[in-house]
Amino acid sequence: MTLSALTALSPLDGRYHGKVDALRHHFSEYGLIRYRVLIEIEWLKALGNEAGIRELPPLSPATVAHLVQLAAEFSEADAEQIKTIERRTNHDVKAIEYWLRDKLAAIPETAKALEFIHFAC
Repeated sequence: MTLSALTALSPLDGRYHGKVDALRHHFSEYGLIRYRVLIEIEWLKALGNEAGIRELPPLSPATVAHLVQLAAEFSEADAEQIKTIERRTNHDVKAIEYWLRDKLAAIPETAKALEFIHFAC
């Protein structure tokens, strides 16, 4: 079946798509994935600032800047990579965790923090 105003799952995607198009960035599958990535990054930064977690030292300003940039530059291609991982893991949040680990493994400081991605969630 071809996607059209008649075959859309709801009138929001059909007849009203032009009125709600600006919301797609936030409320689509892409938006959900993007916000989950942002939350995982913010959580990792918060854990790095937690004095009670001695195994994860505070992240340097350069590393924090890299994490912020990773979230800011999140793209549809990144979301597609996560969806590919999700098909393998059959778990949406685990796919984000694996994607972040792949992205952060090449950075010496964050390579030590990989086990803290999605830690205690």
